[in-house]
Amino acid sequence: MKCVIPSLGFVALVAAHGYVDNATIGGKDYTFYQPYQDPYMSPTPQRISRVIQGNGPVQDVTLADLQCGGDTVNGISGSKPAALHADATAGSKVTLRWTLWPDSHRGPLVTYMARCPDSGCTDFMPGTSAVWFKIAEEGRTGTTDTWGDTPLMKSGNAGASYTIPSCLKPGYYLVRHEIIALHAAYSYPGAQFYPGCHQLKVTGSGTTTPSSLVAFPGAYKGTDAGITYDMYKAQTYTIPGPKVFTC
Repeated sequence: MKCVIPSLGFVALVAAHGYVDNATIGGKDYTFYQPYQDPYMSPTPQRISRVIQGNGPVQDVTLADLQCGGDTVNGISGSKPAALHADATAGSKVTLRWTLWPDSHRGPLVTYMARCPDSGCTDFMPGTSAVWFKIAEEGRTGTTDTWGDTPLMKSGNAGASYTIPSCLKPGYYLVRHEIIALHAAYSYPGAQFYPGCHQLKVTGSGTTTPSSLVAFPGAYKGTDAGITYDMYKAQTYTIPGPKVFTC
């Protein structure tokens, strides 16, 4: 196996912002796509998570990168399907462990799912189709400084989590999980989005296929109150996007 060690410049960059580093799904631990290692390894490691742009943000709600991350080139998102799926049971909890998150980048955690074709997610690119339904969100606690991403700001944190809806019809699903950092949302350059996607094979006895689906890009507008929000004011916060799907 060949491995090229990133330069010191890359090492310095890694210290800022963050991304989901690993997860526990169905009682099994998975290493997610490593943006500063995987591209330099031969063969490239097979993951359940899709390619992301690194630890930096997406800052334009009209870009395809808002969906799963990845740097856009010639209008095409740099993200692409992963090679693997994680086995999970509907109704079970998934834990996602972020790299240490900067305490200045406060904002909500939001999680969506999309049903993939019966053949799986490994060739599935939603594009601008409305396929996503929100399954979890954690915003601001009242008008305090406690946010959905606050627990991720401590070294050795337990991570973020979501529960797969128990009524979901078995099949393959793409999960979109993000932090919306609001430290500059009310001024230039605006809110920062840190999305990433991973692939599941969900089992269970559910029969529900959610409706009222949204697209990325499309679900958020740059003028949404939850995106232009000034987090430095003591005011309530409304998370952008649709309501959370419940069984």
